[in-house]
Amino acid sequence: MNYQVETKSRSEGKNLGPCSGPNRQRDLCTFCTISLDQEEVFRTKVFDKSLSPFYGEDFYFEIPRPFQCLSFYVFAKGVFQRDLPVGKVSIRKEELCKFSGKEHWFGLQPVDPNSEVQGKVHLEMRLNELIIENGSMCQQLLVRIIECQGLPLISGQNCDPYATVSLPSSVTRPNSYTKKSNFPVEEEDIEKLEIKVDLWNNGNLAQDVFLGETRVSVKILRNDHIHRAWYLLQPKGNGKSKTDDLGSLRLNVTYIEDNVLPSACYTPLRTLLLKSPDIKPISASAAHILGDICRERYEAVLPVVRLLLHHSRLVPFVSAITVLELENTQEANTIFRGNSLATRCIDDMMKIVGRSYLTVTLKPVLDEICESNKTCEIDPIKLKEGDNVEVNKENLQGYVQKVFSSITQSSSSCPPLMCDVFRSLRHMASKRFPDDPHVQYSAVSSFVFLRFFAVAVLSPHTFQLRPHHPDLEVSRTLTLISKTIQTLGSWGSLSKNKLVCMDVSYQPLQHAYQSSLVYISQSTFKLTVPISSQYLFCFREIQKRAQGRKRIGKRNFKKRWLRVTNRELSYHKHRGKEALCIIPVKDIRAVEKLYESAFNRKNMFQVLHSEKPLYVQAGNCVEASEWVEVLSQVSRCNPDRLGTFHPSAYVAGAWLCCRSLSDSQPGCKPCTPTLLANLQLDIDCDRETERIFSLLTSSYSKLQKMEDACASIAVYQGPPREQDDYSLFTIQDPKETFHTVRQITHILEELQREHDTRSGTAQYGSQENPIVGKTS
Repeated sequence: MNYQVETKSRSEGKNLGPCSGPNRQRDLCTFCTISLDQEEVFRTKVFDKSLSPFYGEDFYFEIPRPFQCLSFYVFAKGVFQRDLPVGKVSIRKEELCKFSGKEHWFGLQPVDPNSEVQGKVHLEMRLNELIIENGSMCQQLLVRIIECQGLPLISGQNCDPYATVSLPSSVTRPNSYTKKSNFPVEEEDIEKLEIKVDLWNNGNLAQDVFLGETRVSVKILRNDHIHRAWYLLQPKGNGKSKTDDLGSLRLNVTYIEDNVLPSACYTPLRTLLLKSPDIKPISASAAHILGDICRERYEAVLPVVRLLLHHSRLVPFVSAITVLELENTQEANTIFRGNSLATRCIDDMMKIVGRSYLTVTLKPVLDEICESNKTCEIDPIKLKEGDNVEVNKENLQGYVQKVFSSITQSSSSCPPLMCDVFRSLRHMASKRFPDDPHVQYSAVSSFVFLRFFAVAVLSPHTFQLRPHHPDLEVSRTLTLISKTIQTLGSWGSLSKNKLVCMDVSYQPLQHAYQSSLVYISQSTFKLTVPISSQYLFCFREIQKRAQGRKRIGKRNFKKRWLRVTNRELSYHKHRGKEALCIIPVKDIRAVEKLYESAFNRKNMFQVLHSEKPLYVQAGNCVEASEWVEVLSQVSRCNPDRLGTFHPSAYVAGAWLCCRSLSDSQPGCKPCTPTLLANLQLDIDCDRETERIFSLLTSSYSKLQKMEDACASIAVYQGPPREQDDYSLFTIQDPKETFHTVRQITHILEELQREHDTRSGTAQYGSQENPIVGKTS
């Protein structure tokens, strides 16, 4: 079973309090946290001095482990002391579906140690017949604590738990039986007895911490003298306590739970989806049909993107749907500005693949912005007393320059898959609008600047660039920077007049803008910009083996300075001196690491090109990996790249790795795929296919409408009275689309039968379905 939670916490507090201190009405600054059981996973921004704050933030996350509650805590921000809890809303897992997809007001409950519990306990109870000293018979109750699971961490470490067992009801027992887990029970006591099990953490020198309790009525043993079951731990006193009105919280929570079948069950649907890039027209493919019938559900595209990514089928699919979108785009200045299937696919791809790219590019400068606290407000209406608008404008210009420079100088870090998509976009846009020289830039910048970097600058916490949402003043600064980046990244808006107003020099900015977009969308790295526009990736001192030498010796290695740009690899005797050798990037056929035994040296790698291999020893293992990564990336699109290589050297008439005698013998080991170096995705294809099944099933009525539309268009060319319904779908070839829809329908029916066959609920009281509350 897999769980996924999407929280749309457009949360709003109302009448929050009470909070300690005489000035709470004036000074209450609050924020809200989202917790999985007791583990905080998200935090909103701080809302300044309001008892009815509107947080209005959306959070999305998948749940990687079993859980009991999804909780929302409201805290009062402390200035000179720790943050104080105002109240909480806890929703049990089994109740989430009841509230899913709708807004609800929840009353805040108090936060105290006795109510913060999680985990479950495995109990065994039994009644035994016992002859006591006077010869009469009585029943003996035995309670056994078998194990616990899911207990919380205490101070960041696993807890040290122990259990106590007690009888809350007053029952007379012989004094000779005093073991806590072994009680003699009279027949008349069974109806009124209950066992209470308390879990505690042994605090050693500190106070013991309450972990939870559960209560079980003894009469559960009346029909069966042995009872064994799992119980969820409950708050002390079952969490019931009278309290003052703490206010309320409005939440919108969407909860999705997927029941994933064995992998073989998904083969037909997965195969049909992976064929999508090859279907002509693309609108008749299964992936496009899913996007068509679920166009109002923004989450529908993500599982398709992840599935195609995993199987290296995303780029051809995106290229095909982009051609379809461009056919319907009439003006170059509106290219990729809508919320289409193509733009949604590329957006999701960038978020998945480009996370490390964002971190490398933006995190240092965003950390500086968030921690320096420089005021950048330039709106006269929003200026505070004492603010200097000229100083603020200078601060803003400095930040914008740093962010823009970080972006334009980060091209070498752009993941290969993103470069491949951008290259395709640039080519197709130029082909669609051949008379517009700027469309090749706007096609790429509409994603790189407007949909990727500008969004990350605006909300760095959602991209894991900052741990929490920034405060109000920093948020305002980031908003101003983001808007400026959007303006700078929009080719149609990049006019001299606008840049003059922002005190930005036009020519250098235009040059950096164009060069970066050209670089990340190049196929062979033959730049169309002037030859002086080279990108220096690395320039370090290394040990280089003389090329063509057939013997191993210390004298064959010499210190050199290795330099790589987007155009060439060269080595120099001294830094800044003329190159001793230049290897064009277009001639590089492979870059791979060498076995240590090749030259009895560590951190060796080789550059295979049109002449003899270049063998290089890096300064350390990190540098070796960086060299291989950079060189592989700049040469990854070369048409003559090798498929195999020799991981050792050719010495004394033989390859040391495979003992082949010919120096021209093809390699004995496959080359490392360059894509995987930058794209390491942990994708559960069965999970993604199950999500697609759920989406298609929930939109089954629209699927039927599309089938009817295909049949009607094919026979009657589409009756006018049904034109409005049919306009919701993209049907270029009704016969091909009808065929795909029928395939999808058949597969859905088969999968539904599999689900129905396997849908048995785990027994109540099992580890998968523990008992909640007291049983009797």
